[in-house]
Amino acid sequence: MPLKKAIVVGATGGTGASVTEELVKRGIQTVAFGRSREKLEKLRASLDNPEHLSIAVGDAFRPDDIVLASVGADVLFHCANVPYHEMVNKLIPLGESVMEAAQRLSLKVVVIDGIYPYGRRQMERVTEDHPKEPHTRKGKTRLAYEKMLFDNRWNRAKVMIVRLPDYFGPTANEASYLGSTLEAIAAGKMAFFIGNMRVPREFVYLPDAAFMIAELAGRDEAYGENWHIPGAGLISGKEIVRIARQASGSTKPVIPLGRGGLSLLGMAVPVMKEVVEMLYLTEEPLVLSGDKYERLIGPVRATAFEEGLTVTVRALQRKKDSLLVVNSN
Repeated sequence: MPLKKAIVVGATGGTGASVTEELVKRGIQTVAFGRSREKLEKLRASLDNPEHLSIAVGDAFRPDDIVLASVGADVLFHCANVPYHEMVNKLIPLGESVMEAAQRLSLKVVVIDGIYPYGRRQMERVTEDHPKEPHTRKGKTRLAYEKMLFDNRWNRAKVMIVRLPDYFGPTANEASYLGSTLEAIAAGKMAFFIGNMRVPREFVYLPDAAFMIAELAGRDEAYGENWHIPGAGLISGKEIVRIARQASGSTKPVIPLGRGGLSLLGMAVPVMKEVVEMLYLTEEPLVLSGDKYERLIGPVRATAFEEGLTVTVRALQRKKDSLLVVNSN
């Protein structure tokens, strides 16, 4: 059934902004829901056809706020997240709030999530049937989160989980592994890269991911299941840095951060300390299979890394330049 109206919870985050942009591009009436009116207004101003977008300010931890903003919607895209170091305490309450709202309105829900519940890789290309045997606190929390989302108590809501690997794109921010690295390179500053820079890993370009997520959201038969959103293959940190520097003209150093560096940085930035337990994914990368998506929808959309990274870095530079202009006025 084609989507007529959607709400994006967490619309100003990296994935949320990209999903919002894709829905609006398709002419779908979209409500962007978030805590900051200023950020929501900036999102609206960045769109080519903002007439399809309305904004709603509210707290995603309060089901009443979501219900109020979701009236008339067919699908709720749950893109809101919690800071890495608050995940254990806040992730499930956030998801329960979203599902409570969806239950009241009998909504379909598309939840954007990552690959942490799988634990260490047990397949060459990981399908949706890969065993979920997490060995980290974050992985165990994410697995409990999945069980909550598919719980029978939400008998009037339909939910699917779409799983993304690490991502990058013009809307990505410091919440992603690559976000702050690319921002620093775009600004011509020294940058940090989390994990091993020599081991090729999977990254997905957010506009590609948003396109595939929107395709799945319009299919009734996709609900009640997990779906993988794979990237354009594998790329090493060294290659990412080469492309990003070329796009930005920067020659400043990019320093890899391993366990020691992250622990040290974590004394000042709590989130960095929490990333240490996920470093196994930078050493033994997990690669998602897109076979299930291809069977239902068709070919995976995969922009070449050279193009996606160049577009991302130049978009970040334009964003920085426009901020400088605003601040100088």
